[in-house]
Amino acid sequence: NVDSIGVITARDGLRVTGIATATAFHGDGSQLTGISVGIATEASVATNGTTVVLDLSKDDHKILASGTVTIDVTGGTEADSHTIRIENTAAATVGFATHFLFPSGASPSLPTASGAKSLVSFTVNKAGAAGTELFTGVSINFS
Repeated sequence: NVDSIGVITARDGLRVTGIATATAFHGDGSQLTGISVGIATEASVATNGTTVVLDLSKDDHKILASGTVTIDVTGGTEADSHTIRIENTAAATVGFATHFLFPSGASPSLPTASGAKSLVSFTVNKAGAAGTELFTGVSINFS
């Protein structure tokens, strides 16, 4: 039913196919779906010889590394920012796929000792089939 001021009432709720626009929503929002709120973390354990592929639908990534490990990415949206927290659970050499662009033009040398901690932050400069570029900065050795 639509009344004279455009308010729609439905006994069992309202279902819209397409786009619904409103100036405000009321209630606690507990039944809303498809909305990302807050920071989503992805945790990975990376052992010798593995490549960790980060899912860029997440904002924050934690990697527990041991041995020789490479970090790569999939997905991503231009201008999205992400962090990678790396903790060496044993001696580790961590490298990066060519998507990661560093100010010096080369990947930094992260600490290799067990227990070392590093923070990598990056912003997606471009994403897609033509090539992904990640502007990347590194803070190392928080141990």
